[in-house]
Amino acid sequence: MKTRAAIDEGPSSTRTARMTDHGGVTLEPGTPAAPVDVVVIGAGQAGLSAGYHLRRRGFAPAGRAAGEDRSERTFVMLDADEAPGGAWQHRWESLTMRTVNGIFALPDHPVPDVDPDTPSREILPRYFADYEARHDLDVRRPVRVRSVRRPVPGRVDPAGDHLVVVTEPTGAPRRGTFRPGDPRTWAARYVINATGTWTRPFWPYYPGQETFRGRQVHVHDYVSADEFTGQRVVIVGAGISATQLLEEISRVADTLWVTRREIEWETGPPPDNFSAAIDRVAERTARGLPPESVIRVTGMYRAPWIDRADARGVLVRHPMFTRIEPDGVRMPDGRLEPADVILWATGFRPAIAHLAPLGLRTAEGGIRVADGRALDQPRLFLIGYGPSQSTVGANRAGRDAVRQIVADLREGSRL
Repeated sequence: MKTRAAIDEGPSSTRTARMTDHGGVTLEPGTPAAPVDVVVIGAGQAGLSAGYHLRRRGFAPAGRAAGEDRSERTFVMLDADEAPGGAWQHRWESLTMRTVNGIFALPDHPVPDVDPDTPSREILPRYFADYEARHDLDVRRPVRVRSVRRPVPGRVDPAGDHLVVVTEPTGAPRRGTFRPGDPRTWAARYVINATGTWTRPFWPYYPGQETFRGRQVHVHDYVSADEFTGQRVVIVGAGISATQLLEEISRVADTLWVTRREIEWETGPPPDNFSAAIDRVAERTARGLPPESVIRVTGMYRAPWIDRADARGVLVRHPMFTRIEPDGVRMPDGRLEPADVILWATGFRPAIAHLAPLGLRTAEGGIRVADGRALDQPRLFLIGYGPSQSTVGANRAGRDAVRQIVADLREGSRL
């Protein structure tokens, strides 16, 4: 067994090396970081794909007793949610398995046949939980990652460099996945960041927004159309969620749909796979530009709910308002459209604030990434964003990240 480094990130200028019971080195004072080959942050589709491929390649969950698993390579999966399911467990009830947009199965685990009218927030969390158990991924939750950073200079064992992952448990542990004695800090040779976007809803600012007397709701917090019955609802957004909610809310409320740009409707059937579109989005992230969704590349396909909305005469796109006033929104032609509610279906941004200590953002606001790997920090992989945000892209990104890590380890890369 190779000796592994344990890194003390405690706030002190005094350093004393000593051997620890896990064969590494800790630097006193402070709590030693637990050594691990790979930390996977997030247990949505991309994170679970990465965990599956790590297991296939012989990596064992960190902390296993030698008698249970003698694998030399280890990994740990950390998830901020209290239960399996990723963002699916938080979706609105009317988003059924019939209306979800293109669910691709996790690797080696078909999505079960279910009643298509069952809410996705019931089916997919169960599917994820079964996946974690069947493939022995040992996800630790609820655990929030506070930061990922480079080691403090002079506090790294000669055995090799690491990234330091600092965590804290959150909420009430469920199903015993987070143990009180679990490490709070990890010394990881590689980090696969798969935290997704759900926890960072994007609210664009428009003049007068703070003066509005009605409700402003992001799709992140949407529950059902019933709460808007009899009201005047302005729906903002050009994506799949916006059109789904327009069709639903327009059945019980008066709606106005506004977007910043014209909608490019695709009349043919969706492609069997989105590989070409994923590659086009990947080119953007390689240049250090913020990722965009695959839908921006493919255009909007005429899903059944879109045709239903069109048939009822509510699929009418209006240009974006110029400002928000106490009782409504001011349109480009000067007229005031009254509103009780503004529903922002304006998407999400990558939840990567914990990566800020690495200083990877470019002047354009993105992180330069190629094949899922941060070009300016090759120990870091970012999956589940931009080109890999779709479920098929997430599966591929998890596999490719693990493939690159295994290749590095075989070559004895010191990066």
